Amino acid sequence: MPENPPPPPQKPRGLLLIMMSLMGVMIITLMMWKNLSPAPISWSHFLDNIAKGEVLEVEIGPEFALVKGTKPAGDKEYRVYYPTGRLGDTVQKELLEIINTYNAEAKRPKDAASPNRPTPINIKGVQPAGFLSAILPQLLVIALLVGLFYFFVLRRMGQGGGVLSFGKSRAQLITKGKTGKTFKDVAGIDEAKEEVEELVAFLKNPKKFQKLGGRIPRGVLLVGPPGTGKTLLAKAIAGEADVPFYSISGSDFVEMFVGVGASRVRDLFNQSKENSPCIIFIDEIDAVGRKRGNGTNSGGHDEREQTLNAILVEMDGFSSTDKVIVIAATNRVDVLDPALLRPGRFDRHIYVSLPDIAGREQILGVHCGKVKMGPNCNLSIIARGTPGFSGADLESLINEAALNAARYDQEIVMHKDLEYARDRVAFGQEKKTGSRAMPEKERKITAYHEAGHAILQMIVEEKDDLHKVTIIPRGRSLGSTMHLPTEDRHTHGKRKLLCDISILFGGRISEEIFCGDITTGASNDIERATDLARGMVYEWGMSEKMGPLKYTEEHDGLMGHESVVTAGNQTRRELDEEVRSIIDAQYALAKDLILANRDKLVRVAEALLEHETLDVLQVKLLMDGGELPPRRPTVIVTKAEIETKEPRSEPERSATGPALEPKLA
Repeated sequence: MPENPPPPPQKPRGLLLIMMSLMGVMIITLMMWKNLSPAPISWSHFLDNIAKGEVLEVEIGPEFALVKGTKPAGDKEYRVYYPTGRLGDTVQKELLEIINTYNAEAKRPKDAASPNRPTPINIKGVQPAGFLSAILPQLLVIALLVGLFYFFVLRRMGQGGGVLSFGKSRAQLITKGKTGKTFKDVAGIDEAKEEVEELVAFLKNPKKFQKLGGRIPRGVLLVGPPGTGKTLLAKAIAGEADVPFYSISGSDFVEMFVGVGASRVRDLFNQSKENSPCIIFIDEIDAVGRKRGNGTNSGGHDEREQTLNAILVEMDGFSSTDKVIVIAATNRVDVLDPALLRPGRFDRHIYVSLPDIAGREQILGVHCGKVKMGPNCNLSIIARGTPGFSGADLESLINEAALNAARYDQEIVMHKDLEYARDRVAFGQEKKTGSRAMPEKERKITAYHEAGHAILQMIVEEKDDLHKVTIIPRGRSLGSTMHLPTEDRHTHGKRKLLCDISILFGGRISEEIFCGDITTGASNDIERATDLARGMVYEWGMSEKMGPLKYTEEHDGLMGHESVVTAGNQTRRELDEEVRSIIDAQYALAKDLILANRDKLVRVAEALLEHETLDVLQVKLLMDGGELPPRRPTVIVTKAEIETKEPRSEPERSATGPALEPKLA
């Protein structure tokens, strides 16, 4: 799979910093030269030294003179600053005249009146005092400060995260041909792929559609549950069309300052038009596209509303020749503003649903291409056992299987690893021995509870095929009975719902009959059975007494989306009585079936106490009167054996994946 494009080459910031640092050192050295050079003396003192003959050499500069004089211990150097308020050129001329006069006097022949003539003063050089040379150090310092301020403050503020970048779009640009995804990477959503193929054709050859006056949809809204592949589909469209891809989340538009989101929207659309043809993908658009005027974000100066208005204006401003397509994704299309969904904006809605059995098998095949699979892996069985799984769930399943295989140093992923991963993703992590040890009484109750579910799952008329039953704790459950649907159902018949209610009560009835008590372990079963019965009566019109009517309405309340009963008190009592009659009838039916098959249930429960996990073939064998081979005993390792003996062979792995870990005696 192609990787994302490498980041653009960075500018030589290190070299720039080094050059600026050297310049700063030079300027600082120049400015501190006055402090580093010899100590200064006053102008009058300097003239006295000349008169005394204590000056040997003078270097006349634009602002001061460097003097080399005499002292008792040897030569000494000092600086002489010119008098303040006088021009440098004038002072230089005056100093030259003084020195020339002194030298002329010093070069006169010696006579008896003055036998010790002073040594003439050597003039080393005269530097003209110009305006530029006087202010050059100050100019260099100012230029350095301005450059540092721009580099460390203004430039960083304009690039990202600063005040000046608030109005800049935060969209991530994936350049042409670098999305790394095509339609080959998208599986299980064939209907959605067919709908977006027209977009790919437009981006590849827009003139084909424009010559007839047609207009490609300006916006495409991908709707579906989380993890179904909406973002992946958008990337695949860009990869197939080989165009740039701008990706941004709806929350990236929203800031605490009003108008920032609208500015980012305008900047994003301006960038996209400059790089057209291209695709803009806005993920979770419901963050900024919620209905206006619903009381939660009302007001003309609200930030979200300003951002939504900017999106509406920009999408409405597209011309028929603009080669920019906006794709948005959400799982809450019901909260979007109607102006966002009208034709001319997001005028094509594509529902990306959860995959069916065939789609799940295709998705598993795509993800299995990334790992080493064994020859015994049956993806069709895994696909049947994962109803309601999204593409993201299936990817996690394959990853968990690979991790489990690596945990036991396997070279390939085996089918039992897939089974283990499926159970872990669906039901949670299996509890290890000792981490949640159950008392023997609770273990027996759990075994009979799950055996009751398994027996009814095998004998009722309308049911899904039993897959396996276990009393190994997973997640919050102490045991589970798993089934495999023969096909994906989009509708459920009345007989099937009634049978499901009966199966749900199998665990509670088994506890009551064989354990002499009932426990809280059936709370989830009772909740699900009650929901099914209420749905049959209140919503699906499956009650002969109450008729084919719906007695609820959907509303958005303070607690979110909720169903409200619209019937009066008398009708509501009748509805509750009808729900109770359905529950009582299926409870009695389940109890009769368990009593009629109590010997089979006992055999399954005792086998669960011994083996902990039974598959459908083992349950069928027990119900037919067969016997299972005894379970291999758990290896007992004492602390003395661990310290003195060689370690034993690798512990045996159970059918569901985890090893039977040794217990310390």
